[in-house]
Amino acid sequence: MELNKSIIGMVHVAALPGTPRNTAGIAEIVDNALRDAELLAEGVVDAIMIENMHDRPYLNRIVGPEIVSAMTAIAVELRRKMNLPLGIQILAGANKAALAVALAGGFNFIRAEGFVFGHLADEGWINSDAGELLRYRKQIGAEQIKIFTDIKKKHASHAVTTDVTIAETARSAAFFLSDGVIVTGTATGEKALVEEVKAVKLSVKIPVIVGSGIDERNIHEYWNSSDAFIVGSSIKEHGRWENPVDPERVRNLVLKVNQLKKSE
Repeated sequence: MELNKSIIGMVHVAALPGTPRNTAGIAEIVDNALRDAELLAEGVVDAIMIENMHDRPYLNRIVGPEIVSAMTAIAVELRRKMNLPLGIQILAGANKAALAVALAGGFNFIRAEGFVFGHLADEGWINSDAGELLRYRKQIGAEQIKIFTDIKKKHASHAVTTDVTIAETARSAAFFLSDGVIVTGTATGEKALVEEVKAVKLSVKIPVIVGSGIDERNIHEYWNSSDAFIVGSSIKEHGRWENPVDPERVRNLVLKVNQLKKSE
């Protein structure tokens, strides 16, 4: 999967069975996810990623078989309908589970948190798992699946690593064989600092992805220092991540991207 100013549109699947806010069965959850994915594809995004963000409060690293099986059901059906590159994240930090689902579903990438440097998240302390995760990828024969990794991720405290800059963190991720680093703001929908994205881009040769806060009004600020953009909140109805995809917002973002590409 090549990243070339790519727009990765988010599908936040409905709360899965066994989680506090679950109200739907698997068939309905799959149908809703497919509907959002189809709207993203019609809006001509470059890739689609699914995530279990409605499952809050999240578990720390280890999720149950009911989550893995539900995400697999969604992934398999999504791959059956879509020719686009597809990715997955399973919260919180369930990176091995995400890899297993990606392999079963024929997905192209995962988003992994806690790859390098431990941090304190709202789920508790999350240890780094680069060594374990890449060994697991090798063991299950999933080396074709890219692992894009958050650095100094949102919804977390990084007080323990205040003496390690985001550029140094990015270099560590690259040294530990990350396939691309993700820079975010402090929370979902919050902008990443442009200066941090630029610093990361200058520090590594692997792709740099902006992972939060991107919309049609600000994407130009990150254009020259980013290889891809994960977009969720701004392309949902009323700009809220928990709402369905808004086709007009998707079109407006893609139109802006096409204008930026033509101006290069």
